[in-house]
Amino acid sequence: MYLDPLYFVFALPPMLLGLWAQFKVKSAFKKYSRVPTQSGVNGSQAARRILERGGVGNVTVEATHGMLSDHYDPRHKALRLSEEVFNLASIASVGVAAHEAGHALQDKTGYMPLQLRSIMVPAVSIGSNLGPIIFMAGMFLAGTLGTTLAWAGIALFGATALFALVTLPVEFDASRRAKELLVSQGIVSSAEMKGINAVLNAAALTYVAAAAQAIMQLVYFLSIMNRRDS
Repeated sequence: MYLDPLYFVFALPPMLLGLWAQFKVKSAFKKYSRVPTQSGVNGSQAARRILERGGVGNVTVEATHGMLSDHYDPRHKALRLSEEVFNLASIASVGVAAHEAGHALQDKTGYMPLQLRSIMVPAVSIGSNLGPIIFMAGMFLAGTLGTTLAWAGIALFGATALFALVTLPVEFDASRRAKELLVSQGIVSSAEMKGINAVLNAAALTYVAAAAQAIMQLVYFLSIMNRRDS
């Protein structure tokens, strides 16, 4: 199955999009990490100001290791920023920090896509790894066991594709909230939003690429089943 030419038809375009997205993120972050904020506010200060403005008092802002390891943990009510984002007063840092603070605001307001994504995490952690393995095993054993096992693998991996789709509105909405609050709170000026947009739009592209990769792989699995039955 790995030598199937059709696999590359499905896999190559989203893979190239993913590589392009990663390049855009790294280049935009590197460029705007060198541009200081006019206000002198760093990433951790920006996040705390946004959380305070949004009435979120139960979320901690913490530094964590790893480049671009920034994330919001809804289970522990913790906004974790990479050390560079946490400490630097740069356009890139406050943009990323504000985006993660946007997730905390989503959590506070009960934003439905975020809640759905959190519920799906356990299933996705299993499906993304085991789904393709079970599918391949099911195809190998289809002659004796039928296609039930293969369809089970597809269903498991389908949860991964659904998770990637649900992630899109979550990330887009967090960036929208971030951009609005950065200006309204005086953290950045309207002129500085060019850099904020470059960083956050590049980050959004990575989620689009991830969704495309998951969907196209799922479609490929379904095409295999269709060819087998025809």
